[in-house]
Amino acid sequence: MTTATPLLEAAAGLHGAQHLVVFTGAGVSKESGLATFRDADGAWAKVDPQRYASPQGFRKHPREVWQWYVWRRQEMQKAPPNPAHLTIAACERLFPTVTVVTQNIDGLHQAAGSQRVLELHGSIHRFKCSANCCGAPTLVPTPALTEEEPCPCPHCGALIRPAVVWFGESLPPDVWEAAAQAALSCDAMLVVGTSGLVEPAASLPRYAAHYGAFVVEVNLEPTPLTPLAAVHLPGLAGEVLPALLEAYQSIAGN
Repeated sequence: MTTATPLLEAAAGLHGAQHLVVFTGAGVSKESGLATFRDADGAWAKVDPQRYASPQGFRKHPREVWQWYVWRRQEMQKAPPNPAHLTIAACERLFPTVTVVTQNIDGLHQAAGSQRVLELHGSIHRFKCSANCCGAPTLVPTPALTEEEPCPCPHCGALIRPAVVWFGESLPPDVWEAAAQAALSCDAMLVVGTSGLVEPAASLPRYAAHYGAFVVEVNLEPTPLTPLAAVHLPGLAGEVLPALLEAYQSIAGN
């Protein structure tokens, strides 16, 4: 008797799932050339996160912070979706319901074709009034990349800022509620490229596992989430996910 490989075990466990949640972190976008927060030579290596990613830092150094985000937005706009993003989007043809919950702010899931994406930490491609003068968030038109300093809000004149979640800020309540509900109600979850260290996002796989979902983790290294996964698939998401999808299609006869 032969024992199924972890890849086949994962594919078999996903078979028949009605609602698949794909929970992604920075490791997915790293394969598109975007550095993660923890990379020694990454985007955050030479800057103080409290200066560049906090409301206090923006109030003290608005022009400097603005220009740094202009640079980041330029880098993210140049980055193409990689095979992991494309495979996740392709899952929508195979499962009745697919919800992508991402900690990334780059928009690459949407660029790859995913239709239902919940962005826990916001998007670098959206902007809002720093005073949220018309309710939270008060979204405003996207400024040109040539703007060298933050523009005034068209409603109240306060400076506008990227609509991303900074240190000391809460996740968008509506997005968090939708993500938590998806994790509680799904019957399968793929956890891809996340360290499992950032809360409250890291709680979502725990919700899914607690309520009986079949959880598959794809990551280069074990994480704090590995013990709750039914199957851990080590490796690059851009290599593992296409292989997993092929194995799934073989089992499902698609």
